[in-house]
Parts: sequence; C-alpha cells; structure tokens
Amino acid sequence: MAIEKQETKKKKKKKGSRGLKVFLFVQLCLIGAVLIVLAWYYFGGYAKKVSELRSEAIELVEKSTKETFRKAQTSVAYDVNGNVIATLKGEKDVYYLPIEQIPEYAKQAVISIEDKKFYSHHGFDLAAIFRAIVAMVKNGHVTEGASTITQQLARNIYLTTEKTWERKVEEIYIAVELEKKYTKDEILEFYLNNIYFANGNYGIEAASEGYFSKGAGKLTLSEIAYLLAIPNRPSYYDPLVHPENTIVRRDRILKNMLSDGIISERSYGEAMAQQIVLNVTPEKNNNYAKSFTLYCAIREIMKSEGFEFRTDFYSEEDKKAYESAYNEKYRECNARLYTGGYRIYTSLDLDMQKLLQDSLDNILSADQSKGEDGSYEFQGAACCIDNMSGFVKAIVGGRSEESSGMTLNRAYQSYRQPGSAIKPLLVYIPALERGYTADTLVIDEKTEDGPKNWDEVYDGEITLRKAVELSKNTVAWDIFKKLTPEVGFSYLTKLGFYGMDPSDRVQAAGIGGFTHGVNVLEMAKGYSAIEHDGSAREATCIIKITDAEGHELYVSDRSETKVYDTTASRKMTDILEGAMIDGTGGGFEIPGQVAAGKTGTTTENRDKWFVGYTRYYTTAVWVGFDIPKNMDVVGDAFFPLHIWHDFMVPVHEGKKYLPFLDPMEVRGPEIQEFENLSSEASSSSEASSSSQNSVSSDIPAASGEPQDIPPETPPDEGPGTEPLELQNESEEPPDGGPGTDNNPDTTYV
Repeated sequence: MAIEKQETKKKKKKKGSRGLKVFLFVQLCLIGAVLIVLAWYYFGGYAKKVSELRSEAIELVEKSTKETFRKAQTSVAYDVNGNVIATLKGEKDVYYLPIEQIPEYAKQAVISIEDKKFYSHHGFDLAAIFRAIVAMVKNGHVTEGASTITQQLARNIYLTTEKTWERKVEEIYIAVELEKKYTKDEILEFYLNNIYFANGNYGIEAASEGYFSKGAGKLTLSEIAYLLAIPNRPSYYDPLVHPENTIVRRDRILKNMLSDGIISERSYGEAMAQQIVLNVTPEKNNNYAKSFTLYCAIREIMKSEGFEFRTDFYSEEDKKAYESAYNEKYRECNARLYTGGYRIYTSLDLDMQKLLQDSLDNILSADQSKGEDGSYEFQGAACCIDNMSGFVKAIVGGRSEESSGMTLNRAYQSYRQPGSAIKPLLVYIPALERGYTADTLVIDEKTEDGPKNWDEVYDGEITLRKAVELSKNTVAWDIFKKLTPEVGFSYLTKLGFYGMDPSDRVQAAGIGGFTHGVNVLEMAKGYSAIEHDGSAREATCIIKITDAEGHELYVSDRSETKVYDTTASRKMTDILEGAMIDGTGGGFEIPGQVAAGKTGTTTENRDKWFVGYTRYYTTAVWVGFDIPKNMDVVGDAFFPLHIWHDFMVPVHEGKKYLPFLDPMEVRGPEIQEFENLSSEASSSSEASSSSQNSVSSDIPAASGEPQDIPPETPPDEGPGTEPLELQNESEEPPDGGPGTDNNPDTTYV
C-alpha cells in the first residue's frame, strides 16, 4: 500500500513538472511572438507612421472650433468661359440644431444602436477594436468598423471611408483628441448634425425636412427611428430607393430601445404599428449641364481615390457586386461635393449648351403630349464632343420643361437600341482593318437566316461604300458573321460601352440588336474616336478641380486608348463622308465644312439616331419615347438629323475649312478654335493628336484570318474570298422582349 502511494506521488510530481514545462514553453512562445511583433512594428516603419498620424490628429483637433462642425463650404462649377453652371451648398447652418433642440428619442436611439458605451468610453471601444482586428486578420482586410460615435464624427469631418489601417489609426487618435476638447453632449450634437442621411441631407433636421417636410421636433418615435436607420449605410437604407430596407432597420432600432429600457412595451408597439408615409418635395432639375457636371466631377474624384471603373463582367452577380460598390463610392463622393468648397472647371460652353437645347426643343415641338408626371412623352438627347481635346462641349438630356419629373439626363443615363448607327464601330472599321476597302464588292441579298433591308430592296453585287451609304443590313450581317461577335464586341469594350450584356454577343448585334443598348454619350465618344484616328479618350467635361484657394486637387487624365487602326479609321471617315452626300444623311451638309455621319433606326421606328462629325466636333442625337413606341404617330421626318444640322451649322460659322485627312496624310498641328480650354488640357490634347500614320490593332483577329494582308490591300477576287473567313454559325439570338430588337427579321436603317 505504501509503495502504491509513493508511486502515485511520483506520477503527480512528473505530471506537475511536465505541466510546468508546457506552461513555460507557451509563455516563451508568447514572449517571442510579442518581441517579433514589436520588432516588426518598430523596424518596419510602422512606429514612425503611427507617430505621424497621432501628430496630425492632434493638429487637426487643436485647430477646430465649434464652427468647424456647423459650416459647409460652397462648391462652384464653371463653364469654359467662366460662367457659373451650378453652386452646390450643403446649407448646414440652415438646419443645424443645438443639443437641447434635438429630440430626446433621437439622442437615445443613436446611442442605443451605434454606441451603447458612449458616455463611458474615451473616444474608442477597445473590445470592439479587438474584434475588428481579429476579423481583419481572419479575412485579410478590414471588414468591421467597430467605430464609436466619436470615431464616426472624426471620419465624417476629417477623413474618408477608405478601409485601411492608417485611416483607422488616425480615426482613433482624432476621436481621443475630440473627447479631450469637447463634452459628450457637444460631440453628440456635432454627430447628429453632420451624419449623412442620403439624397443630399446632412443632419437630422435636414433629413426631417427632406423626407417628412417638417422639423425634427415634430417627428414621432417611429419616424425618428426610421431616419436614424439611414446613416449606417446611406445607399442601402436610402428610403427613396430601398424603403423596405429602411423599415427593417427601423424595427431593429426600436427593438434595441425596448431592450435597453428606453421605451415601454406600449410605445414600442405603437411605433412598430405606425405606417411610415414620406412627404418629399421633388427637386426641380432640368439643368442638364449641371447634372452632367456633377456626374463627371464625382467620377473624377472616385478615380483619383483609386476606384477602378469596369465595363466588362464575368457574370450577372459580378456586375451586381460592382454596381453596389460603385453606388456606395458615388454617394460618398457626391456628399463631399456639397461640403468640400471645390472649384470645378469644365469644358462645357453654356452658349453651345443653349443652342443644342434650343435645336432639340424646336424640332421635337411637333409633339406636345405629356405623361402623368407632367413631362413630355416624345423625347430626345444629344451630346457634342470637341474632337481635338476629347472634352464634352454641350450635353442635353431631354426637352426643356418645368416638371418635377425632369431629373433624368437621357444623354448618359438612358440606354437605347442603336440600330445601324452602331455598324461603323462594331462591324465596318474592324472589317477595314482586316483587308476590306470602300471598293470591296459585297453581296446584298436576302438569306434564310439573315435580316431584311429597311426598304426591302436588294441590289446584288455592290461596293462596301454603297452598302454603308444605303445602310444595307444584309451586308453588315454577313460581315459580322465572318468577323464573329466576340471580335466585334472587343472594340466596344475598349471604347468603354457599359450597357453591354453577355447575351448581346450574337449575330443580331451586328445590325443593332442589343439587350439594353447604348447611350448618347457613348456613341459620341465612339464616333469622335473615329475622327481622332481610332484613339478614344474619356468623354468627360472636367478639366480640373481645385480647392477654394486654387490648389489643384484633381486634373483630368487625357490619356488615350487605341481602339482602331489609324488607316481603317480614316477609310471609315471617307465612307461616312459619302453617306452625308449620297446616303441616308444626304441633304444635311454643313456649309463651308465636310462632315461624316451615320443614321440609325430600330424596328417600328422606336428609336432614331444620327451621329455625325467634322474635324471640329462630333455630335450624337437620339430621339424616341421613354416608353418605346412607334414614332410614326409624330411624323415621318428624321428628327435627329434636323436637330444635328440645326446645331452644327451655327457652331461652325466663321471656322476655318478643315477637310478630313486621307489615310497616308500626317496629322498636323493646325490651330483650331477650341475655346479657352486650360493650358494643361490643350497641351495634352495637342501632344496626343500627333499620332502615327498607322498603328497595328491589338484586337485579336477573327479565327482563320490571314495575318499578312495589309489594310490597304483589297482582296484579289470577288465576294467570298475576303480575308475575313466564314466562321462557325454563332448561337441564335434570344427572343426579343420589350425594347429588345435582337432577331434577324428586325429592320434597321
């Protein structure tokens, strides 16, 4: 028995000794890990960076006063001649509420849902930050905010929403300094007057007036919770776009308030039962120059902050994910425009803008019918681009009218079927790159699987020039089959056309049959690229953006993307020049200038287009109904051509005659009248205009295409032996739904 006890003691001693060794080993490992982290922190430069962030935070808060959180700086946008296009004012002063005037429920609700420890912490919640760090290590990037109310205020006033460790560290330091300088009630006051409630509303009073047309003091508990649902994710909880999401978060806020003992069961039940009815006064906005300026300025800021714009997607889910990220970043930058005190310098010319608007209004006055919202049913859109600089000079998104429904700028927000106007971009220039010429003989005949011509006339053997001039669908169909949709669409991708759908890559697209379509801005950009020897530039109006003191913050990047071969582009211009004389654009020449252009008409006359250009300007025009229907009820006039002509004739008055360049001619440094663009933009454009005479296309050739045939060399024999060899039959187009003209019997002009 004694021996057994001794053995037991020995085992316990050994076990204890082993446990001690394990404990010491774990401690040594932890100490080693801490030493490694500290070494990484100091020798990796992080200690210095963190110290710099702390110093910057201290300086920012030291300079602040209570006025820092009250006033928004006014931003101003100018046209190319210095005329004011728009004044953007956040108007925080008008809607600012001192803490005693903010509803008690609003203060309690925001603390309950956002920061329960608000009155006990010193600017940050260490436990929440630890959870965020663990999540970051696990996911490889910042996924949890863990921000207190003070941190959110710091971010809203001083920082961006960019998810980096530097921004997070500086946010914490600023929050700590704010807590030292201001009381908790002051911080809560600043917060509730500065948070963004979507749709241009900053602060709870502005949101109350914006969504309910009454002051915050008159809000019910349910309405307060509803409004405070928005700032967490303004794009997702936007009550005008996703009211169902806003209601879900309102319910969560009310439940939190009940759990925290802020409200009674009875108050909770009444608030949950209340039907939320918004009372929004629509903003009247028919200033298309303003809306386009804001759109371009926001995108310029997004790009400068690293947002990558995309036009090609792997799947519908991929596109939805991109659009979600895009919308959130867009709204963030939009909010900044109204408070940042920017000076926005644009290429828009308000005189040209008025002329384009008047031209569209006058021609479309043939139909005065209006819809339920009070806006005209018969609509149009147009855009003019300066061919030397690539900047937009004028853009019109609809008819002039005083209506609450006039917020849509159709020139860049509406996608419509392009008809035959797409053929040069999608079919003919790629064909010219692959050996076709204006004199190549093609066959115009109706085939079993092909489309019919708009006039149902088939001329047999004709030249490619004549096929373009007469807008022969049969010829475009045959060439596009040889080219293949995949090759054709690679050009539109490089041009940056956004509305393309994977289902568009079918045969019918070659004559203009798309799922969603294209917009006027894209078409103007595409044709301007033809004139610019196949090189495309971003179709924007932003020259530069500065702060109120004139320091440059954003300067437009005028880099170019080579889309088409120079020689092929000039050959296309030569053919389209003929279309303005002997083709569908005949009779609309510009006195003293040469012009090139192409019409486009879709099935049952639901969309009509004309895109035409000179050496000076490219102007694209679309006409139709917002809800597509036959335009025969309005008349048989080709409205886009009339609008184009009425605008282009006066803007060219007094300008030097400039013919188009032939394929072998070198583009020279002609002095042209591109009014008052900034020296930066002008010098950039002039440099980029000195392009080479011929640049090989980097678009993959169609399968089976001979690689050694230069663009200038016509095929030796007749039709059927062109360098573009016939490919396997592409898949049949899907059944056409509303607004979808992708079937072979569709007639396009």
